[in-house]
Amino acid sequence: MFVNRHYHIYSTIRWSKKHLINGVLYSLAVIVIYELTRIPFSLPWQPISVIGIAVAFYLGFKNNSSYDRAWEARKIWGAIVNDSRSITIGVLSLPSAEVPFEWKRKFVFRHLAWLMALKHTMRKGKPWEHNGDIKNMVFTPYFREEGIQGMDAELAKYLSPEELSRLKSYSNIPSQILKTQSLELKKLEAEGGITEYKHVWLQQLISRLIDDQGMSERIKNFPFPRQYASTGVFINYIFCALIPFGLLDIFIESTKLHYWLTVPFSAIIIWIFFLVDRIGDYSENPFEAGYNDVPISSISRTIEIDLLEMLGEKDIPKPYPIENGFLM
Repeated sequence: MFVNRHYHIYSTIRWSKKHLINGVLYSLAVIVIYELTRIPFSLPWQPISVIGIAVAFYLGFKNNSSYDRAWEARKIWGAIVNDSRSITIGVLSLPSAEVPFEWKRKFVFRHLAWLMALKHTMRKGKPWEHNGDIKNMVFTPYFREEGIQGMDAELAKYLSPEELSRLKSYSNIPSQILKTQSLELKKLEAEGGITEYKHVWLQQLISRLIDDQGMSERIKNFPFPRQYASTGVFINYIFCALIPFGLLDIFIESTKLHYWLTVPFSAIIIWIFFLVDRIGDYSENPFEAGYNDVPISSISRTIEIDLLEMLGEKDIPKPYPIENGFLM
């Protein structure tokens, strides 16, 4: 996630330079052909503008839907922050006479393992995502190093080697960790370590974590409907292909403006429409480790720091650094 006040215009152009260059080359080709042949293939601007209005409305719908997915993802991980603190405080508040501190510490450590496992699960690539190689993310070297190390390195900090080895045989590691947490609470209640009321309350907190995980997985595993995403690209290409012909008609009729101005104006319009489409395209999948995604690594680190401080641990990691304006 970019956290500086504004993107620099050069960064935006660099990110979308392909469409700008293609717009210049395409409109230039149209004008060169007209210059050489004088074939009157200009088109009236009015019907093209109607198509442009339709495309703009469609791109607006697509971008609003993409933003909703990104904002919902942020709210889900905000709930994970709150629920993580709640369950930790609930466990640490158990009577020390009945529940040893080491049991509480192991429970909180296992919760942190769930958090790290969920984070890495959300980072796994899907066929509909852009799936950039994390090794190429040179603008965020700290995040890049974490991604290269992978899930096991983080889980090993909070799970025993035996438990970590057992979890590797499952397809959904976060779910198995929550199952273990629930069974540990049930065992503690059966041994008389906690009251039935406290047991039910803690189980409800685990249920909320299951809901948080499920909602996060819903966004990750269900893509923005491909028919909407694909149609937006198709109609954008159709509209942008017509732009030079419509502007040529305008500039030919003008006595003050030369028709070669069709090239820069067409390129700018084409670039703007494809830039808007690209923004929506990269907002559809808020967990793919892109520069504008929900910073779940930073959120996880915030939770990690809070919980370790509640335990009174000494070895506490530092918050995620902002690297070149990005927080991952």
